[in-house]
Amino acid sequence: MSKNKQFYGIDISKDVFDVVDHLEHHHQFLNDASGFKEFGKILTENSHCVMEVTGSYFQGLATWLHVRSIDVSVVNPLSVKRFIQMRLKTSKTDKADAKMIRLYAEAENPGLWQPPSEYIIEANDLHRLITLLLRQRTALKNKLHGLSAKGVKKGVVITSARRQIRNLDHEVSTLEMKLEEVVKAHQANLITRLCSIPGIGKRTAIYLIVITQGFEKFETSRQLISYFGLDPTIHESGSSVRGKSRISKTGDNLIRNLLFMCLFTACKHNKSCREIYQRITAKGKSKKLALIAVANKLLKQSLAIAKSGIYYDENFRSVNLNNV
Repeated sequence: MSKNKQFYGIDISKDVFDVVDHLEHHHQFLNDASGFKEFGKILTENSHCVMEVTGSYFQGLATWLHVRSIDVSVVNPLSVKRFIQMRLKTSKTDKADAKMIRLYAEAENPGLWQPPSEYIIEANDLHRLITLLLRQRTALKNKLHGLSAKGVKKGVVITSARRQIRNLDHEVSTLEMKLEEVVKAHQANLITRLCSIPGIGKRTAIYLIVITQGFEKFETSRQLISYFGLDPTIHESGSSVRGKSRISKTGDNLIRNLLFMCLFTACKHNKSCREIYQRITAKGKSKKLALIAVANKLLKQSLAIAKSGIYYDENFRSVNLNNV
């Protein structure tokens, strides 16, 4: 790392972004072209801008910086969160977050960000819209459930909610067909190889490719598991506090739900997954814990398949990305 490198921590939101520079000065700019231009005035050739993945809000600024050959890194919010926790920081403001991102950057010197391929950008836009529509559908289904619990069986509200659910089902189906078309045009072979893993279906394979940018964002299975929020968090203190182990649940809910739908098939037909499930439950541990372990195994197998370029083979033991 260059001794002259100047890190800028950036906390970015829909309308503005807060910056803490290498001298710990705080700045705030509009999250648009005019704000990017103003921000550019305080940067030098030694500047290294670091921000978190925040939906799509970071993409405009990150792309603007990249095009102008200014060093920019986009990091996993979970990594920054753990960095903050290690330092026992409790302040939660945009300025404080930007400062912690800068301190994280100085400690970790993250790699430079590269803009994703155009097909990944299009696929992610489709993915975000699908996720939004699925949330709306869930809200409507919950409304129907609540009305049913009150004994309401018919009426204008019931009819309208059911009609909207049907419309949303149609829209989601149409968008997912388009998503499959986009991904297949560039990653047909990878889809086929992922589907060779017992338990992984075509829909799950497509979303895995979209969210991981063709698995290019990850080098180890630990990174992948953490990104999808399937890493365990343990709550213990001394000899008296023994909380249950839980997954962190950061990352994408849709892919986590798809993975859990794959688990029962994987436990039956995927040799490694079946062995893990049986081994954990034989120790008297919960089935939920065993299923989380199976989900992690599916992610490990998916990464190994993506990186190796081969098809699934239940007897193949050489590919190991856990310690890469």
